[in-house]
Amino acid sequence: MNTQNTSAGTRPDLSLEIAHILLIDVVGYSKLLVDDQVDLLQELNRIVRSTECFRAAERSGKLTRVTTGDGMALLFSRSPEEPAQCALEISQTLKDHPHIKLRMGVHSGPVNQVIDVNERTNIAGAGINIAQRVMDCGDAGHILLSKHLADDLADYRHWRPYLHDLGECEVKYGLRLHLVNLYKDSLGNPAVPEKLRRGKRWKQAAVPVRPIIAPRWPKSVLLVAILGSAIALAVSFLTLFHRSSPTTTHNLSQPAAAVVEKSIAVLPFENLSNEKQNAYFADGVQDEILTNLARVADLKIISRVSVMQYKSGVARNLREIGQQLGVANVVEGSVQRSGNRVRVNAKLVDARTDRQLWAQTYDRDLADVFAIQSEIAKAIAEQLQAKLSPREKIAIERPPTADITAFDLYTRARNLLLTRLSSAARAKLLQAVDLLNQAIARDPSFFKAYCQLAQAHDLLYFLGLDHTPARLASAEAAVQAAFRLRPDASETHLARAQTLYWGYRDYDSALAELEVARQTLPNDSRIFELTGYIQRRQGRWEESTRNLERAIDLDPRNFFTLQQIGISYGVLRRYAEETSVFDRALAIDPNDVNTKVALAAIQFHWKADTGPLHRAIDSIQTTNPEALPNVANDWLSCALAERDVAAAKNALNAFGEIPLTDYAVHVNRPLMEGVIARLTKDEGTARAAFMAARAEQEKAVRSEPNYGPPLCVLGLIDASLGRKEEALREGRRAVELLPVEKDSINGPLMIEYLAMIAAWAGDKDLACEQLAIAIRPPSTVSYGQLKLLPFWDPLRGDPRFDKIVASLAPK
Repeated sequence: MNTQNTSAGTRPDLSLEIAHILLIDVVGYSKLLVDDQVDLLQELNRIVRSTECFRAAERSGKLTRVTTGDGMALLFSRSPEEPAQCALEISQTLKDHPHIKLRMGVHSGPVNQVIDVNERTNIAGAGINIAQRVMDCGDAGHILLSKHLADDLADYRHWRPYLHDLGECEVKYGLRLHLVNLYKDSLGNPAVPEKLRRGKRWKQAAVPVRPIIAPRWPKSVLLVAILGSAIALAVSFLTLFHRSSPTTTHNLSQPAAAVVEKSIAVLPFENLSNEKQNAYFADGVQDEILTNLARVADLKIISRVSVMQYKSGVARNLREIGQQLGVANVVEGSVQRSGNRVRVNAKLVDARTDRQLWAQTYDRDLADVFAIQSEIAKAIAEQLQAKLSPREKIAIERPPTADITAFDLYTRARNLLLTRLSSAARAKLLQAVDLLNQAIARDPSFFKAYCQLAQAHDLLYFLGLDHTPARLASAEAAVQAAFRLRPDASETHLARAQTLYWGYRDYDSALAELEVARQTLPNDSRIFELTGYIQRRQGRWEESTRNLERAIDLDPRNFFTLQQIGISYGVLRRYAEETSVFDRALAIDPNDVNTKVALAAIQFHWKADTGPLHRAIDSIQTTNPEALPNVANDWLSCALAERDVAAAKNALNAFGEIPLTDYAVHVNRPLMEGVIARLTKDEGTARAAFMAARAEQEKAVRSEPNYGPPLCVLGLIDASLGRKEEALREGRRAVELLPVEKDSINGPLMIEYLAMIAAWAGDKDLACEQLAIAIRPPSTVSYGQLKLLPFWDPLRGDPRFDKIVASLAPK
């Protein structure tokens, strides 16, 4: 598509800007004579330019026009209402031009400008791609919207009567788009599109066409897919009001699959340098060899998170490692760096027989280290007779940077992003950002560093650790930089997908980017992992599980991914199966405290039995006290359930400065101090704590005025201070700001918080009404929480609440 006649004032650089796109196509255009085609397009241009939406956007300099051969695309930048309203205005004008048959598609998504071979500016990006696929599903007269954009319109009451849900349709690459038909009176086309009526590719909703009404509870809700990607964050955020993340795979009890002959695990290389800081350099060499091999579609390569658990410098049982990782071959090696020289040893071993298949020593100038990495990868691929495409060969031979110091900084940051961050997530992510910025300062063309930097910023934003426009803008800037350096690289598409998902919750566009990335990153577990998380947010549980299991196949000891798969059991309240998979997880790592606590917490959630959790916390206090901050949320939950004030205070102190995390919600320390004080009937101390909590939370709300999680905490605090009207208004506003249909994880969380606010404010009718919604499975609310935690004390004795609790009791 070539941009033409860009309105005055429109910025020329659209890299990764979010545009609201109207794509227009003339039906039957190819059947017209050439002269008729020219005349029709000129007439269409006049019609489009006559609409009020077009003229207003052009006057403000907020419109980009794109020719598409047999139609056009209009890119608006102010509001998702603009393309929809423009489509209706065009449809109205076409009543006087019945010979012009159009179909239109509308979507919001990222676009960017690229220079083509003719040195003309083209528009590209997932936004255009999705809009094209939406439009292609329509017939003459249709105005089809992506569900993503329709959800934005549904926030406005005047649009709701005209939005009609069509369900999902399978389009290019096997992707499924959720479509909405826009029509009113005689504008648009109310018929179900022919492509959807064919049946095979249409996942039909409960009724053929249904209007979109106010946000409603989805058929399935995800518990806590708060990360994704390659980051093995073993998050032990057993929230004060919710479940902790379970750990292990859906199929751990299944027999192991047959080992693939061309499968490899590249184990950590030993650092033989005198300077211990060179351990990062050795890690980087091993990581680059692994990454290069992972580009080869003819090989199966285990991801770095799993192999990094096999430390170098100790005796290894390669047969056992091969069995644990499900591979036929392993690579071992060592790195010795001295001054401007480097020596790298590498060997390929058949893990089934311990037979060495290949070995080589490289002794060269330090500047040649990246060439060494490429040579090792190619030699291993050749030894296993793997087919290497020309594109894969070029990718393997491309050095990541020419600056060794920048490479060290990048490797240190990458190691931080691959460790279990747990409660220290904010500090480690900020440290990674700092290291990556230093690497980029040394080498502004360091492509991989920009991709990692975008991921770090995205996670700070997505986790609520810095949910600010400035943080999201930093993520976008990093993606834009990566795009300018290598617009066609799969890593660029992966980085963009992460920002679309974590930053904008634009599921369709993110999935489209992931599909592109998968074509040349066949062994990257992050792609399957992120796809699984997105599908789970969409309620596509079976597809999600398949993709997460594929991620585990490539990264079998990634505890975060294992936890996320296990989550499905918890939210479905399939506790017996959950227990079984936790046992298998502990067989992999018997000392993982997060898994031990998650296993013990099952009895708390299932049967309201705190005994196992209490004993697990006591054991950690005795044998591994430095791990207590990682399980402080669990400890506090157990203490509050048992009404043990001393233990609750100790648990609160274990947090230090780390915020109490309830998924996207961060509960400030004074609020919990007030809750604990109320357990002792010390109303004076409780009120003082709540006042301090309010002053602190008001700052959080001011910094993020349009974000629900901080506001719902303020609602709890106001309810505790007797400010009933303010509390209920804040709780309802939080639900409006983060509705279920926009975020199937944190949207339901806002509903539960509204129930809690109402309970604290004395509105039992509203509390029970909202809680009855919140417990619908899949749900984060458990029997143990409602029966034992003090947050629900105001409802005890109410028959409606007692009935809700009884409905969750073990049968």
